Amino acid sequence: MKAIIVTDRTAGIPGMRLVDRPDPDVARLASLDGASYGDVVVEVHASGFTGNELDWPSTWTDREGRDRSPTIPGHEVAGVVTALSYGAAGLAVGQRVFGLADWTRDGSLAEYAVVEARNLAPLPGDVDFVTGAGVAMTGLTAWQGLFEHGRLTAGQTVLVHGAAGAVGSMAAQLARDAGAYVVGTGRASHRLAALDFGANEFLDLENDDLDDAAGVDLVFDVFGGDIGRRSVALVRPGGTFVTVAGPPEVRPTDARSVDFVVVSDRAQLTEIAHRVRTGRVRPHIGRVAELADAASALDPATRAPGKTVIRIRP
Repeated sequence: MKAIIVTDRTAGIPGMRLVDRPDPDVARLASLDGASYGDVVVEVHASGFTGNELDWPSTWTDREGRDRSPTIPGHEVAGVVTALSYGAAGLAVGQRVFGLADWTRDGSLAEYAVVEARNLAPLPGDVDFVTGAGVAMTGLTAWQGLFEHGRLTAGQTVLVHGAAGAVGSMAAQLARDAGAYVVGTGRASHRLAALDFGANEFLDLENDDLDDAAGVDLVFDVFGGDIGRRSVALVRPGGTFVTVAGPPEVRPTDARSVDFVVVSDRAQLTEIAHRVRTGRVRPHIGRVAELADAASALDPATRAPGKTVIRIRP
């Protein structure tokens, strides 16, 4: 199979190479001897990539800390199940699926990927594979930040940083759909996009006073750093500060603070897919590129705003 591999941690995205790799050993997967219980083989049709993946320790080591390079990056996947191992529940051969591949195993920038069945959900027939790959990570991150960790409910106010970005735009839409009032932030050039993706109002982080948003029930932070530090004080007493940018340097004294890493969840993926197919939310996909062009398409210097999706098959 064709696959993108990385071998040098210091080379970054320019170090990605397209090579031939062995197809997954379906016969071994289906046997009881040495089977990885609960795995499925996915014929990948579209894949997503998170910008800082090559900095993650899990990209280079397995769960026991052993080196596993060369490694196939990309953990957002949409495709078709072609084989099942013992214990793979809830899916069938020939089924369209989407979800997240495990962080410590080879990913989805390849023609085939081996994924734990529990990390995948059915992809409705009227949702295309590019959309499925584009919404898996962004949708789950937004969902878990807002509802699982942020405990957002109708009538509350949420400040969503980067509301025109890949994750922020999903958070803005899901929050608005849930009946919350959404204050989006970003650069001035992102104002119209943020409002289009569901923000009720917009704050320009370079020119507006962030303190104007003080007293919100929830802050959803994707930036960290100085913006994250300044945003902690915006949460009302009893509210919640949620971040995906790592442990915050400052925590509120009279509110909750949560930093989290997204995990795949079939039930949540199903809820997100329902909202996509009914038009209630849509992923912000900035560019779709072919596998051979993955390195150039994913290069931060040339990457388009929004999520870049790599199409593996037509």
